[in-house]
Amino acid sequence: YLSPPPSSLHRRSRDATVRGYFYAAAAAAYSASGFAVLACFIAGVLPALYHPHLSYFLVHLFYPCPLLHILSLFQVGADGYNSLVRKQMGVQNFTIAYNQMGVVATLQLASDSPVDNVTAWQRFLPTGPIALLPLNDRMSSLVWSTSVAEAKRLLQLDGDAFVAAVNAAFSKPVARSTFVDQVLSNVHSLIKQSSGQRFEPAPAVMSEVEKSRAAFPLGLGHTSTYVGQGVCLIGDAAHRVHPLAGQGVNLGFGDVQTLTDVLADASYAGLGLGTVGELIKYEQERLKHNVAVLLTTHGLQRLYTTDFLPTVALRSVGLTLTNAMPPVKKFLMNYAMS
Repeated sequence: YLSPPPSSLHRRSRDATVRGYFYAAAAAAYSASGFAVLACFIAGVLPALYHPHLSYFLVHLFYPCPLLHILSLFQVGADGYNSLVRKQMGVQNFTIAYNQMGVVATLQLASDSPVDNVTAWQRFLPTGPIALLPLNDRMSSLVWSTSVAEAKRLLQLDGDAFVAAVNAAFSKPVARSTFVDQVLSNVHSLIKQSSGQRFEPAPAVMSEVEKSRAAFPLGLGHTSTYVGQGVCLIGDAAHRVHPLAGQGVNLGFGDVQTLTDVLADASYAGLGLGTVGELIKYEQERLKHNVAVLLTTHGLQRLYTTDFLPTVALRSVGLTLTNAMPPVKKFLMNYAMS
């Protein structure tokens, strides 16, 4: 459907029809923040909204009877690493596949767990790290990075078998060389004697939330630019990192904060929200942090997937010492959350 916009607007109007079927973006909208557009809606709407030489459009949609008008001044692509917004922008996206998968699930912890659920737990296994991230007193989110074959096996397990596999992954001894075991034993003894610190076990898992288990491929990704005329990318749509350091969500939060600041400054100055000249400030600020974290996580992924014995010993000792030094842990956490 194509209809001329009101004469007072002087905007170009484009047809956004996809076989005559539409869904109201208002179903996922918040009046204070504009429209959150559903994924099934993007493919038809985006070509109508995005054009590098026009500021914005008045788009007419049927859903199925009333006419819905979306006046788009600015678009934010927050639609993940397979971003349709990024593809519509036509920008390049650099990627590296790790040949691993991340198995995720929401887990219920045992009620008699001896530790409070306020700590994120991570253990590095030969196939990749496994992590428990606290959600509330008795619920945690699982991210288990492993081989493709092992991920497929984990997805096929029933609930009880999967919970048993998670508990074993956190508690069972890992087969290592005698040399590495001896080095770690000496380090643990030294830490215990000097500080009295004990190494607590991760909380036991009792069950998984039904239908919460899933898997996704792991890899590195970074787009050639975050911004275009009237559009910008945030989160995994712009950059993708390995989950081993838990930095993906922090990078996304940082993107949102910086973009909000840039748009607020542009609004106060009476400038257009979607101009590249203003949006580039967001890109420049985020590149300084995002690229550093991306390279660090990529290096850690390579470090923890090697079987070279001296490297295995050094990384094990380094991680153990870091865990035993609160000032170092605090510094790393503050940097990660900055």
